[in-house]
Parts: sequence; structure tokens; C-alpha cells
Amino acid sequence: MATKEKSKGVRFIIKGRVQGVGFRWSTVTQAGSLGLTGRVFNGEDGRVEVEAYGNAGVVNQLSEWLNHGPTFARVESVTSEAITGIAPDNFKIG
Repeated sequence: MATKEKSKGVRFIIKGRVQGVGFRWSTVTQAGSLGLTGRVFNGEDGRVEVEAYGNAGVVNQLSEWLNHGPTFARVESVTSEAITGIAPDNFKIG
């Protein structure tokens, strides 16, 4: 029997020009293509927050993408922290 890889939960906070540029929609597409679950939402002070759950290596792939985001975004910084909780069944906005 194959062992299932451990799920990792990470909260990312992305600052810069990240609201009004399709960042949330693009994140849903990117995370979905990677098989991650979680959510993305607009945070305080113009930032975007992402909570992602999945295989550690795949979460790291999302992290790399978040550092540049979609075409019209201008990412200034991405911070992250481990989170615990029950992983949702899909990846959504909100």
C-alpha cells in the first residue's frame, strides 16, 4: 500500500499591486491546476491572503507563483506561516 503524502497548510500574505488585477481569480486557477485546496481573499491594506492545503512540494510551487502572480500584478512581498485546520474540499475565493 502506498503511503499518502502529508498535507501542509500555509497562509500567504501578498503585498503590492495585487487587488484589481485578477490576482484572486488567477490564484484559484493556479491552485486548482496544482490540486491544492484552500481559499484566497482580499485582506486589509490592499493585500491578498491565500490559505493553501496540499502536498508540501506542491504548496511550494504555488509559493513560487505567488511571488510574481498574474500579468498585471506587481508583487512587492510574500510572507508565509504554517497553519492548522481541516483542509477544504476545493479552492475558492472568499
